[in-house]
Amino acid sequence: MNFTAPESLIFWTTLIFIVFFILLKKFAWKPILGAVKGREEAINDALESAENAKKEMQNLHADNERLLHEARSERDAMLKEAREIKDKIVADAKELSMVEGDKMIAQAKATIESEKKAAVADIKSQVANLSVEIAEKVIKEQLSNKDKQLKLVEDMLADIKLN
Repeated sequence: MNFTAPESLIFWTTLIFIVFFILLKKFAWKPILGAVKGREEAINDALESAENAKKEMQNLHADNERLLHEARSERDAMLKEAREIKDKIVADAKELSMVEGDKMIAQAKATIESEKKAAVADIKSQVANLSVEIAEKVIKEQLSNKDKQLKLVEDMLADIKLN
């Protein structure tokens, strides 16, 4: 048999291939397939975990956006309420100050009016006293002399006749 002839090379190649195939099938094929299957499962699990993580991240992102939106709307509501309270307090303070100011002005006017009346009454009293004193002095002086008394009566009668 000639080992270098093309027919014998085909024979020996086929024989070595079959023996090698049988040995691989018996000893190596199951561990290789098991390793490939394990690798495939690990890759599928990793892909599934990645997909779950992605979905969870999307859910967390949506939750964060929702919470942020709620927080902003709550902040806006609180700011609006604070502004309303501030405006009410300012309006109440203005109204109270106006009422107090009006009261103070009314009290001041009443005090001024009463002091004015008291001053006028005092002046009238003083004028009356001075008038009485002056009249008393004039009458004393004019009544002390008989000629002056007659002249006074004549002057008064002349004034009455003219009216």
